[in-house]
Amino acid sequence: MVRRRLALLMAQVVLAGACSLPGGRASSPADTPTGFPTATPRPTAARTPTPPATSPTTSPATSPGIGFDFDAGEIVATGLDVPWAIAFTADGDAIVTERETGRFLRVRPGDTPVEVGRMEDVAPEEEAGLLGIAAAPPPSDELYLYYGTQRDHRLVKLRLGTRRQVLLAGIPGSPFHTGGRLAFGPDGMLYVSVGDATSPDSAMDADSLTGKILRLAPDGTIPADNPFPQSAVWSRGHRNVEGFTWDDAGRMWATELGEDRFDELNRIVPGGNYGWPVVEGPGGGPDIDPVLTWSPAEASPAAIAFARGSLWIAALRGTRLWQVPIDADGRPGRPVAHLVGAFGRLRIVEVGPDGWLWVGTSNRDGRGGPPGPADDRIVRFPPLASP
Repeated sequence: MVRRRLALLMAQVVLAGACSLPGGRASSPADTPTGFPTATPRPTAARTPTPPATSPTTSPATSPGIGFDFDAGEIVATGLDVPWAIAFTADGDAIVTERETGRFLRVRPGDTPVEVGRMEDVAPEEEAGLLGIAAAPPPSDELYLYYGTQRDHRLVKLRLGTRRQVLLAGIPGSPFHTGGRLAFGPDGMLYVSVGDATSPDSAMDADSLTGKILRLAPDGTIPADNPFPQSAVWSRGHRNVEGFTWDDAGRMWATELGEDRFDELNRIVPGGNYGWPVVEGPGGGPDIDPVLTWSPAEASPAAIAFARGSLWIAALRGTRLWQVPIDADGRPGRPVAHLVGAFGRLRIVEVGPDGWLWVGTSNRDGRGGPPGPADDRIVRFPPLASP
């Protein structure tokens, strides 16, 4: 039944042509970065890829590779209120946070979402609220959440049905540039992104937690091998990182929302300085330049995941899913766009334990067109069979 509903939705998208698409704005050639290939909503045929115009580190030889079947998606959940992140527990359940309500819900294919907890002291405002969630490795029922209160932003740990433990509090808060992504790295450490909280100069300040990616032990203590002594800071000079992940070689990648000109894909290294607010996008100076950039209209990137040889990036304003293949040396290939306008603003992308790619919309966040009657949604897509 869910496949049938999805097929009907995609057919409506194709018939809509240049009209407003469900949950988003109209798709047009102006939405496509110059020189970047686009896969239009299926079943319309994809355009022929052309070399990118502005990414000297891109490897033209890197092909998109094997991905996911965007014809065979399944709608897992509808009627959510600005879902922000997903974590998968030991039994394979997806736990989804809602930014506005402070709820986190258990989501299973074929079932109605069930509330399993709520942050009563959450203070939703603009981009702030209940944001990231991560499950302790190996996937377990021990959850970590990042959210904003009226006083600060904080990181907490809990098990479902038990009292929470505050691991980090007093993070300067703001309605904007909140960061909020959580994930455990291959080293078993917990990584946290914190936006600059509309205080750009703090991003360069190694003594401030804002404008940073942080690295903590699972108990909230500071690892001894962090790049700055007795500091949780892993990297700095960030405006607003809403997504990061690791590839199969253990390289860390992060998306970054720019101000007016460039959104970024960055390769993160310990102690790295990524230039904000001195530069936005490539600067050619002592700071680390992004490996790829987009205009905000093409991206406004949120979550990022790695699977099947590619990075998968959810785009908010760009209303699409970017695929960036990565070669063995860590060089990105030609970006390809999928699901262009098909579901509106995309905020969540995660690979589930089922091997499917889970994608979540953000059409009720007040930033795009009017939400559709089924928004917000979680959709999953199966992997394509290898040739």
